[in-house]
Formats: sequence, structure tokens, C-alpha cells
Amino acid sequence: MEETNKYKEQTLFQITWPLFIEIALHMSMGIIATFMLGHYSDDAAAGVGVANQLLNIFILVFNVTSIGATILIGQKIGAGKLADAKQMARSAFGMNFWFGLMMALIVFLFGEHFLKLFDVQGKIYDYGLIFMQICGLSLFFESLALALSAVLRSYGYTKESMVVTILMNIISIGGNIFALSGLFGLPITGVVGVSWAIVIARVVAVVILVFLVYKRLAISIKFRDIVKIDHVDFFGLLRIGLPSAGENLSYQFSQLIITGIVASLGAAALTARVYIVNISMVCFLFTMAIGMGTQILVSRYIGAKEYDKALHRGLRTLKIATAASFIVSLVIALVGSPILGMFTDDPMILAVGIPVLWAIVFIEPGRAMNIVLMNSLKSAGDVRFPMITGIVFMWGVAVVFSYVFGVHLGLGLLGVWIAQGMDEWIRGILALRRWKSRPWEREACMKDVQVNKG
Repeated sequence: MEETNKYKEQTLFQITWPLFIEIALHMSMGIIATFMLGHYSDDAAAGVGVANQLLNIFILVFNVTSIGATILIGQKIGAGKLADAKQMARSAFGMNFWFGLMMALIVFLFGEHFLKLFDVQGKIYDYGLIFMQICGLSLFFESLALALSAVLRSYGYTKESMVVTILMNIISIGGNIFALSGLFGLPITGVVGVSWAIVIARVVAVVILVFLVYKRLAISIKFRDIVKIDHVDFFGLLRIGLPSAGENLSYQFSQLIITGIVASLGAAALTARVYIVNISMVCFLFTMAIGMGTQILVSRYIGAKEYDKALHRGLRTLKIATAASFIVSLVIALVGSPILGMFTDDPMILAVGIPVLWAIVFIEPGRAMNIVLMNSLKSAGDVRFPMITGIVFMWGVAVVFSYVFGVHLGLGLLGVWIAQGMDEWIRGILALRRWKSRPWEREACMKDVQVNKG
């Protein structure tokens, strides 16, 4: 029990700050590769950018297991069921082994058909196909890495997961430099070299993560864990993970449609959107990290049947996240012109973009409320509500009103951002009502009664 209590008493800050760095580094890997490729060839940067979008959709499949593992392992740790938590960790690894193998084969064999859906041609298509086929193979290792990282985070070892991500970035960036610069007289291998650098980085990450899981948690992965996955764990992970992954997939597709709407507004609007999304990432990263940290803590409180603690943890995090999002977004808006000026000196892009930076001040607190409380609901086992509200309002509000405000009423990019803000605030308020009404507590109590009767 001593070990269990140590996990439960971790502070939100102890869990969250490594998560913030890890998420930032994960997001930066693709951005840095695209930036460096841009200096090598615009066609290469475009091809890799499109291929990367496709690969990210496949990576969502692996999140089915990693989201489920983070929540269920946390609940078992909170309940003091350490042996069950370890078994769940092995099951998560086994599931992602097969998911990763299947996705890698699908991308390698059918990558060219997926690329053709984007109507890319010529050198852009050639570069994209090279990247997809090589990096498609590394999806297997990305799948294992996501499962192992989720296990470490569930136990509170977020620093270890962060260090592995730092190492991955170093290997990837180093590989990019060698592939694109011809350093020390080495041949310039372009997209091929960049792709293999990512593969090597992911292989190294898996090896280190397997070692850390064994060293820190005394969990050894055996062949039978891959061949024979516990069926109760399997369905438990799917029950939590599938709705969450469905919500994420819906978001990705809705954003593709919104990008199409923005593209119809002209090149200046589309370029401004790309820059503003990157600028607002500062707020988003903080909210994501604190939301994930809260998810870990809430799952432990639910497992320990400390429902009041879970409720108050969610509400305290909500106050921190909304206040921080408002302050950071306000600072960004106040110095918006110089910040946008770092990206471009085009007066049309600046004219379109600066009003949108003020819209972010309105949007980000709503997005913080949405992310923090929806994550908390998932931790408590209430996974269908976030999925249903997400799909309904992403499409019924964000997509529909992006067109109504942006195109029909002529508000342009500002109208698109207002529509997305409406979506975030509506879902955030609904999540707050749901969290305070505590249906998740009643469901957890009913499960306990069923277990005791059994």
C-alpha cells in the first residue's frame, strides 16, 4: 500500500511539467522536419507535409489503447490493485503490437492510393510516397512507444517519458542535418535520409522504453503477452479507448473540412490560419498537458473511490487552465502584430490575421474548459458523452457556422474562428454541467455493487 499511496499523492505540477515538454517536442518533430525540408526543396516539404497528415490519422488507431491504458491503469493503482495494473500494461503492449503491425503493412502496401486521395502529383507525390513507405514501417515502433509511454505516465513517471522524447528529437534532427546538408562530405539523401532518421529515432525510443518499464515498474514483456492478450483487458481498453479515438478522428476530419472552407476565402486567409494555429499552440500545449495530468490523478481517485477528491481536482484544474489560457492569449493579442510579423511581412496576411488573434482571447478559455473536463469525464469512465457531444458540435457548430460566418456573412477568417469558439464554449459548458452532476459517480458505484455481488 505504501507504493500505491506514493502514486496517489503526486501533485498536478509534478505530473504536468514533463508532459508539457513531451507534447511540445512531439509536435515540433514534424514542424522541424518540414522547415528543414523547405530549405532543401519546396516539393519535398509539401509531399512530406501531406504524407505526415495521413500518417497522423493512422496513429490515432494506437491512441485507442494508450488512452484506455492511461485511465484503467490509473484506476487500478488508485484501488491498490497493483498486480492487475501490471497485467493491464502487458495487455496494452500486446494490443498495440498487433495494431502497429497491421497499420504498418496497410500504409506500406496501399500508401500510394491514400496519397492520390489528396490529388498530389509530380515530385510532390514522389516525395510523399517515399516518406509514407519508409515511415509507414516505423508506425509499428510508434505504436509500441505510445503504449509504453502511456504505461509510464499512468504510474507517474512522466519525466522518463519526456527524456525519451527529447532523445527521439535529437536523433531525428541530427539525421535531418546529415541527410540534407552533406556534412563531412556525406551524400545528400533528402527525403530518404529524413525518413530513415525518424525510423531509427522510434526504434531507439522503444528499446529505451522497454528498459524503463522493466527498471522502474518491474514489468517484463514476454512473448505470451503478445500472443495471448487477456480478453477482459482487451474489451476494457476498447470500451474506454474507442470513443476517445472516435472523437479525435472526428476532430481531424472536421478540421480538414474547415481548412477547405478557409482555402475558399483566398491564399491570405489560408496562410494566416497556418501561422495563427502555430501561434495559439502555446495556449493549447499548456491546456493539453494539464488536462492529461488531471486525467491521471482523477483516474486514481476514481479507482480509490475518492469521488469528492476527483470532483474537486477537476474543478481546481479548470480554474487554473482557463485563467492561464486567458492571460496567455491576451498577451499574444496585445503583441499580435510583431508576433505575426515574425512569420510574414505580407500586409494582406497581417490584415486578416491580427483581428483573429483577438478572437483567440475569447476562444482559448472555452477550449481549456472543454479539454480539462472532457478528459476528467473519460477518467471517470464517462466516455460516450465526450464522443457524442464532440461529433454533434464539431460538425453542427464548428463546421456549419464556419461556412455561415466566414463565407455567407462575409466575416472571413474571423468568422471561422468565432464558429470554432462557439463549439469549444458549448461543449465546455455542457462538460461542466455533466461533471458537477456526477453521473460518473453513480455508474462507478453500480459497477462496485455488481463486482461485490459477483
